[in-house]
Amino acid sequence: MAKTLFLVRHGKAQGQEPKAPLTPAGLAQATTLADLLEKVRIQQIVASPFTRAVQSIEPLAKRLGLGIKLDERLIEANLSTINYPDWLDRLRTTFSDFELAFAGGESSRTASERGMAAIRDVLLASENPTVVVTHGRLLTLILKHFDSQYGFAEWQTLTTPDVFELTLVDSETTIRRIWNS
Repeated sequence: MAKTLFLVRHGKAQGQEPKAPLTPAGLAQATTLADLLEKVRIQQIVASPFTRAVQSIEPLAKRLGLGIKLDERLIEANLSTINYPDWLDRLRTTFSDFELAFAGGESSRTASERGMAAIRDVLLASENPTVVVTHGRLLTLILKHFDSQYGFAEWQTLTTPDVFELTLVDSETTIRRIWNS
């Protein structure tokens, strides 16, 4: 049986902290996101509990009359608790060295395993298709699990929001980017 997931990166936010809300532009993007996904007959919505993730999918949930299941495993992959001036170079390195973890942060392996545990639970559920709302680095790591070509360069091309449709049939996965920013 085929399973379809729509992996969504949240819309434009006012910051990176967990309670950072969407900007006015981000709220408009959430409506556009609902317009896009409303046609797909979504059966389940699972999201990071961060405010920007929830606000990004609320318009769709309201239109479809669905609740939003919050899953802590979908929070952003934390690079570090230190604000490094060379954070972008450090982030790039985490995509090639999956074991590397900076002070107070988590390795790509740890983040990927956490995110994939959430995805496995979604795939085991009877609801199909499902929307999964998360954050840029974790979304890229989840995509990398299904297709090794995804990495830092693909992370750099992500938009806010962004949407990828994953179709899983047996052991085959098809990934298609469907957001046109």
